Amino acid sequence: MTASNCTAFVGTKRIAHGDLREVAAKAKAAWDRDKWTQVLIFDDVTSHLVEVDFSGTPADVARRVTQQGEPEPVTGAAAPVEARRPGRPKLGVVAREVTLLPRHWEWLASQPGGASVALRKLVEQARGANAGKDRARLALESAYRFLSAMAGNEAGYEEAIRALFANKREAFELQVAAWPEDVRNHAVRLAAAAFAAGEEQ
Repeated sequence: MTASNCTAFVGTKRIAHGDLREVAAKAKAAWDRDKWTQVLIFDDVTSHLVEVDFSGTPADVARRVTQQGEPEPVTGAAAPVEARRPGRPKLGVVAREVTLLPRHWEWLASQPGGASVALRKLVEQARGANAGKDRARLALESAYRFLSAMAGNEAGYEEAIRALFANKREAFELQVAAWPEDVRNHAVRLAAAAFAAGEEQ
């Protein structure tokens, strides 16, 4: 997994924030000082953990981070010949399997442009209608993911989670007030996005 903006923690101390390459370099330095220390890097949007292999030199780590998720193109005689697949890859259209009941297929087939066009229109309509809900859900999931990873042993954790899901900002901030400063500040920032998105509903 790659991330353009992320935050690194050593224990409960935030040590870096920003571009993954810069954050990984600082995290590598912390890891080199104590290989038994827990270094965690979080994607700033999703709060998914970003895996970085700290073995080798700082240059090795930088190279791996740069190449992460970027497979080398194969050219010339060694290039495999791929069978033509459905879809329009050059336009970003990818063919995947969809399972529907016969009546759904019949309805889709009767639509102008066929099943693919009708499905794309339906998806776009749903995306527009549910944009606010999706934003709120993703922000809530991100805050919960970080809290679960970093604050599970903190006093008031369960109460903070309940306040987060109940969209109670003041109650949440009260519960996290005594947490380690860097963990608290990051949690409050993530929760603020969830609360703001929830208030749009």
